[in-house]
Amino acid sequence: MAFLQKEKRFTRKWFISYGLITAGTLLVSAGYVFFITPYKIVPGGIYGISIVIHHLLGWPVGLTALAFNIPLTILGTKILGPRFGAKTVTGFVLTSLFVDIFSYFSAFKPLVDSDPLLSSIFGGALVGVGVGLIFKAKATSGGSDVIAMIIARYTRLPLGQLMMGVDSVIVLLGFVAFGDWHIPLYSWITIFVMGKVIDAVLEGVSYEKTIFIVSDQHEAIRDKIINDLNRGGTFLTGEGMYNGNEKKVIFTVVNRRELAMLEEFINKIDPRAFLTVMDANEILGQGFKSLKDNLKIDPGLINQRPVMAELLI
Repeated sequence: MAFLQKEKRFTRKWFISYGLITAGTLLVSAGYVFFITPYKIVPGGIYGISIVIHHLLGWPVGLTALAFNIPLTILGTKILGPRFGAKTVTGFVLTSLFVDIFSYFSAFKPLVDSDPLLSSIFGGALVGVGVGLIFKAKATSGGSDVIAMIIARYTRLPLGQLMMGVDSVIVLLGFVAFGDWHIPLYSWITIFVMGKVIDAVLEGVSYEKTIFIVSDQHEAIRDKIINDLNRGGTFLTGEGMYNGNEKKVIFTVVNRRELAMLEEFINKIDPRAFLTVMDANEILGQGFKSLKDNLKIDPGLINQRPVMAELLI
């Protein structure tokens, strides 16, 4: 979790950040109220605990979550230092407020009747988009993450494993409370979808492929890449492990359509060529996403994302 970052108030960047936080908390709240809570899905974190308490005792979900987040934030600040800035506090306060406002008018009536599977998928997607927007605002996580971080400080256990452990206990709490094995299964589906959507929001949905090509026809392949596909690439020098012969290795990035064209061409001129194709998670640089634009997202936040998609708020 990143340490407190100072930011000038009422600047364009400040308004964008808090706009993202507001939009993100609205989406998170909608996901919980209209999809997740009605079916007793418990996707880990403070809101997982709050959902269980709501169904057992009737307490408001948002207010219950706020009652957990405030002391946890204070405790975390005392033990871990000043890691919880105004953005994080704004995030979990707004989420609690929006959750209770939405639930007041909807009474937790699900948008999708009699279909917990569809609700777990779309609820996870909606919450994932919201959390991703909050991450883009450089807000940091509170909630049950704090518990894991405190345990990690005193036990030296890996933080990622502790986060997973804490969230797993909360998910299983749903089974213990409601006595239904469907609940943890739906909950893990929601957690999985949340994590994937958070990745997509932070890193973008990329259809590019990274290719390494080893071929004796490397010059012809180079011409194809540059002239027909209008792409660039790099020649790497390699050495065959079996006979020690020097090899030219082409490293390039293409989209899926261009990949099919390139594979067909290589198959025609050199059927014995060796290709390694990998998904490119993120590509920065000329011809792709600008490195400058990417730096608008604090890279440390991506590494801080909890293993089981624990919420920021």
